Amino acid sequence: MNFTDLGLHPTLLTTLEKAGFKAPTPVQQQAIPAAIAGHDVMASAQTGTGKTAAFVLPILHRLMSTNAPQGRGPRALILTPTRELAQQVLENINTFSPPGRLRTGVIVGGVSYGPQIKMLQKSLDILVSTPGRLIDHMQQNRVDFSRITNVVLDEADRMLDMGFQKPVETIISKTADTRQTMLFSATFSKEVEKIAARYLQNPQKFELAPTTQPHTQISQHLLRADDKQHKQELLTHVLADGKVWQAIVFIATKHGADRLAEKLSKSGMEAA
Repeated sequence: MNFTDLGLHPTLLTTLEKAGFKAPTPVQQQAIPAAIAGHDVMASAQTGTGKTAAFVLPILHRLMSTNAPQGRGPRALILTPTRELAQQVLENINTFSPPGRLRTGVIVGGVSYGPQIKMLQKSLDILVSTPGRLIDHMQQNRVDFSRITNVVLDEADRMLDMGFQKPVETIISKTADTRQTMLFSATFSKEVEKIAARYLQNPQKFELAPTTQPHTQISQHLLRADDKQHKQELLTHVLADGKVWQAIVFIATKHGADRLAEKLSKSGMEAA
C-alpha cells in the first residue's frame, strides 16, 4: 500500500514524497482512511510505529479541504502528556504541512505566558498543548474552542498515568459534540477505555499492540518494611549489591527525591 491509496490531499502526497516517506506503516494504513471518512478513531501501537503521522495527516487533510470559519482560537487541538512530546508533534506537523499554508502553535509549561497569551488571541489551525498549561489559560478565559473540529489525545495512557484525567475531561467538555475525536495510546488500559467510552462516538478501533506486554527480562521482588528507617536500610542494602551497577529509584515527590539522593550520597553512593 502507498500513501496515494489512503485518500490524502494531493498537496500532502507531495510533501510526503519530498520528506522521503514512501509507504504507510500499519497504524497509518488503518487509522488514516477511517479518520478521513470522519470516524472517531482509537488506536494502540508501540512507540516508533508512526502514530503521530496517523493523526496529523488526516487533520491536515481536513483543514486543507475545508474553509476556515471566522474567529480566533484553534481548529484542531492535540493534547500530549509532556512538553518534549508536544514539540515532537509540532515538528511532524511542520514536516508534513506545505510551507505557509497553515498556522500552528504550542502551549506548554516551563515557558513564559506572554507569547502564549498573544498567540491564543489569534486564529490558529492547529494547537498542540499539554493539559496543565492549557487549563491555566482556560481558567483565565484566554482560550476560544468555538472553531474546533478535531481533538486528539496522544499517548493517552501516559497522560492518565501522570494524573491528567480531570484536566483532559475538562478540556474536552468545552469542545463541541460534533468534533471528531482521535485517541492514540501504547496500550488500552481500563482508564483509557473509560475515557474513550465517554468522549468518542462509535470509534473505529485498531489494536496493533497487545493490551499487556510480558516483561521477560524483568524480575520483580517485594520487600516489606517495618517503618521509614527500615525502608531506607532495605534500599541501601539492595543498591549496595555488587550486581547493581546502575539504578533508578522512583519516589512520590521532588522534595522526597532530593532528600533520598542526599542520604544515598552520604552512604557513599553516587546519587542525583
